[in-house]
Amino acid sequence: MDFKKNDMVTVTIEDMGKDGEGIGKVEGFTLFIKDAVIGDVVEAKLMKVKKNYGYARLMNLVTPSPYRVEPKCPVYRQCGGCQIQALDYQEQLKFKERKVRDNLERIGGFKEIPMEPIMGMEEPYHYRNKAQFPIGTDKNGEIITGFYAGRTHDIIPNTRCYLGVDVNEEILNIVLNFMKTYHISAYDETNGKGLVRHVLIRTGFTSKEIMVCVVMNGKKLPHSEKLVEELVKIEGMTSITLNVNTKKTNVILGDEIILLWGETYIQDNIGDIVYQISPLSFYQVNPVQTKKLYETALEYADLKGEETVWDLYCGIGTISLFLAQKAKQVYGVEIVPQAIEDAKRNAKLNGIENAEFYVGKAEEVLPELYDKEGVYADVIVVDPPRKGCDEKCLETIVKMAPKRVVYVSCDSATLARDLKYLEERGYEVRRVRACDMFPMTGHVETVCLLSKK
Repeated sequence: MDFKKNDMVTVTIEDMGKDGEGIGKVEGFTLFIKDAVIGDVVEAKLMKVKKNYGYARLMNLVTPSPYRVEPKCPVYRQCGGCQIQALDYQEQLKFKERKVRDNLERIGGFKEIPMEPIMGMEEPYHYRNKAQFPIGTDKNGEIITGFYAGRTHDIIPNTRCYLGVDVNEEILNIVLNFMKTYHISAYDETNGKGLVRHVLIRTGFTSKEIMVCVVMNGKKLPHSEKLVEELVKIEGMTSITLNVNTKKTNVILGDEIILLWGETYIQDNIGDIVYQISPLSFYQVNPVQTKKLYETALEYADLKGEETVWDLYCGIGTISLFLAQKAKQVYGVEIVPQAIEDAKRNAKLNGIENAEFYVGKAEEVLPELYDKEGVYADVIVVDPPRKGCDEKCLETIVKMAPKRVVYVSCDSATLARDLKYLEERGYEVRRVRACDMFPMTGHVETVCLLSKK
């Protein structure tokens, strides 16, 4: 049967895609349907038809899935933040674990996968320690904030996000009232005019310290002392800054920070390690799960105190400092100079003297040090971006021949590709464990242990 645009079909949802869209088949033709969850039987209207697959819009829920739950958030369907809030949390975990396994089988070609149970959350809401809210105006010229609708830059007004902490709402209301009272304009992406672009809020889960950073299309915020006066009434307020971003770009933060009140950073702990976080620092957004993830990485590394460890793509040294507690020497490599400054400062802050950090691309720094200085590693830890490890980096890992490689991944598709490469060159996958770092979304982190055969 040939399908065409606007056809209505009835379909059973059997799986979900990486963005949380439902996937079902009609006569062998695959359909992707947003807002449908595993187990739903839906009526859908075809919007886009390709050769073997198409995209359809959910029109009617014929039979709701037994795993369907009522989303907490009223703007769940419009907002691009949570993709799978309508799926029961235990089913979300099964879906994520299955996704990791499927990628390892399909892309990596692995048969026997030593999967250990996924690490879920007891409280899968209010887990984010960071939120970035765009500021804009609605059709009536009212100043609004919220989140972008999926795949657009249209703001869905909402000050109450169930993934963030409760204090965010109070902070946003203070900022919006301040802007209305003093006629401070919101930035307009289309013409590059207006002043306030975003509000970035960070909260230390163990320290209870709060940071507010107002991202500006300019260097001055008129009447800023009035804003500070209100914000400092909030318990835990530690840092109030402006971030200057005058570029016509969709990158949220600029490079310059102007202090309005307090410190330019907050501190927080993961386990026994203290980290200093500035508005520009990359820092894991879910501290509860990060601790579990890092403890698993540390367990997989199996350090006895005599090892030399390399941590590639080390960021602000979050994993490096964790490993340094048990290793003889840790070397971290990261391309962002600001992150390496943070890493060095964090090492000092914790009195850790056996961690050294290098700025550069892992795939360039490592081969050079290996060729010139003959550096070696007992254990190599990698935590690359979504695109996975650079092939040159993998080549050098194989050359350095560490006894163990611990791979932390935020994309199981590129993970599967890289594991296949390492397996073909003398490593075997010994342990695999997924960690639900982002409940209510389609994302999942995975940690793997490879040993030299």
